[in-house]
Amino acid sequence: MRRDVFQAIADPTRREIIKLVARRHVNINEVADNFKISRPAISKHIRILTECGLIVVRQQGRERFCESNPHKLNEVSDWVEQYRKIWTTKLDALGDYLKKIQSGPKSKNKIKKNGKRKK
Repeated sequence: MRRDVFQAIADPTRREIIKLVARRHVNINEVADNFKISRPAISKHIRILTECGLIVVRQQGRERFCESNPHKLNEVSDWVEQYRKIWTTKLDALGDYLKKIQSGPKSKNKIKKNGKRKK
């Protein structure tokens, strides 16, 4: 099954694993000790994260250590950035419009109470 970074980070447990291994290299048992789910379930999450390239598992002696690969998160950052730009533009336009309507009419001719313009 082909997986991508977005599928990997969709699960809160996998996001927590990324957060945990981003700070330091952690062996798989230490990763499992931080969660209230079974070790096979943790292994499955780690396998998915490894397949997506978000973490790397290295064998050192008899232990396997996980380390993060934060460069793969650039895909997420790039995707979010395009929407940030769109929303920034829209919010700037809204801000300009609100300033315009709050400053009131710029007309020199004021409107009388009867609806006719003063000259």
